[in-house]
Amino acid sequence: MIYQGSLHKMRTELNDPIDYFLTLDDHLIHMNELINKEISITYLNEIHCIRCGRKTSKSFQQGYCFPCFRTAPEADDCILRPEMCRAQEGISRDMEWAKNNCLQDHIVYLAISSGLKVGVTRLSQVPTRWMDQGASFAIKIAQVPNRNMAGLIEVNLKKHFADKTNWRRMLTNKIDLETQLSEQKIKAKDLVKKEYVKYFIEDNEIVDINYPVIEYPEKVNSFSFDKEQKIEGKLMGIKGQYLIFNEGRVLNIRKHNGYKVEIEY
Repeated sequence: MIYQGSLHKMRTELNDPIDYFLTLDDHLIHMNELINKEISITYLNEIHCIRCGRKTSKSFQQGYCFPCFRTAPEADDCILRPEMCRAQEGISRDMEWAKNNCLQDHIVYLAISSGLKVGVTRLSQVPTRWMDQGASFAIKIAQVPNRNMAGLIEVNLKKHFADKTNWRRMLTNKIDLETQLSEQKIKAKDLVKKEYVKYFIEDNEIVDINYPVIEYPEKVNSFSFDKEQKIEGKLMGIKGQYLIFNEGRVLNIRKHNGYKVEIEY
């Protein structure tokens, strides 16, 4: 089979293991069915903005043309730094968008993808956010009414917990199995500013996430269409938004949002 289209972040469904779906324009490919098979993905030398669709010579912030990068609410500073969100003050690049995205309940969580980390996501994005970052375990710790407050709690907890994933360790499945998330949640509650304690939630469910991987590499080699035009080989698995090929080659699909490709299998 041969399909062409622009890459977009893979869709996920929380099953055991996760189901992954790759969208190429009008085509939806169930990637789990391609694991342990030979596939090739060829870059067709075109990038299209994932927001406006215009052709661009360079992608900004994982998929935007420069004008959208400068003006789109999806590319605002608060996407990466939620504590900078000002939608609660009536300030946003697009207040209608902010009402549906920033001024909604947000979750502050702890997750283990390589080691322990703290993170923030919109309530409606649970558990999608955890799957996208390759978390193996996750627990909700607080629920707040907007993005800014979630970001402030995260900043408070970043003094004590990491906020980044070691993607190489995540992709080689070298994860921390000793840390108990329920214990870390109690610790977080003791460490956070008193004004935030009331937002901590009683739900202590630990979500266990399994990925469709038949063999993890010992070392990983990140592939980029900015340097090479074609990646091919046997698909060994999928974790986070990465396709894992034999010989440790990995392709970050989200990094290549908007890149037009041809996939053959």
